[in-house]
Order: sequence, then structure tokens, then C-alpha cells
Amino acid sequence: MLLRKIFLAMNEFSTKFRVYLEDTDAGGIVYYVNYLKYMERARTEWLRSLGVEFEGLQHFGCQFVVHSVQANYKKPARMDDELIVTAQVEKLGRTYVIFKQRVLKQESVLCEAVVKVACVDVDSLRPRVLPDVLKQPFLAVESAAS
Repeated sequence: MLLRKIFLAMNEFSTKFRVYLEDTDAGGIVYYVNYLKYMERARTEWLRSLGVEFEGLQHFGCQFVVHSVQANYKKPARMDDELIVTAQVEKLGRTYVIFKQRVLKQESVLCEAVVKVACVDVDSLRPRVLPDVLKQPFLAVESAAS
């Protein structure tokens, strides 16, 4: 179990974003929904780093949709802040992936969330099993952690 936790911690993807005026409210504080946008971008960049792009998903007849989000907002981000946004796979199901995500300013956690992303059929939008080619990066994490 400890080895699994260590490996998952190593599996954390991160990317940087800058806060722009369009991200803030009238008080210069990042509007709460924009944290979710930053997290979406981090998940997309994480998939891209694994060689999975949007067109690739379409090729397999599937797409990812957010099923649910549980977010905790701790501190505000402000105009011009440089943020680090992380994405880490917490659980892989047959038809979904659960991500643990954080938005940080330097070492300080501003927002953290658990995001469940479902794999659905492009045409019917009904849940479908993750294609094997998309499962491989997740399975590598699982087997290395065992």
C-alpha cells in the first residue's frame, strides 16, 4: 500500500497558468468557476503528454465528460499570479477515471478537487468501457504500484 501511494504521488502531472484580467471578478480575485477551467486544461495537457488528443478520442468513438466535482476553495488567486495546476489519477474504473487535482500558488494550496470523468459514447452519450489504448497509461500505474 505504501509503495502504491509513493508511486501515485510520483504520477502527479502539473502545468503552469498565469491569471489574466478575464479570469477575475471586479475585485481582482479569480472567479470560482475558473479554477475548474484550469483543472480541465491540466487534465487535457496530461492526456496530451501521454499522446492522447481530442481527435484520438473521437477516433475511438468516445469522449470524456465530467460526471461530478467535489471542490474546496481555500485561498484566492489574484491578477498576474502564476499558478501550478496538478492532475493525479486516484482511481480507474471500467467507465471512468477519478482525478485528484490542486491549484497552487508556489507551495500554497488555493483549491483542491476530486473530479470524476466518465467515458461516454460519442453518439449516444451513454457510459462505455474505456478503450484498451486509453487504459494502458492507467494500468501501468496500477501494476507498478502493486
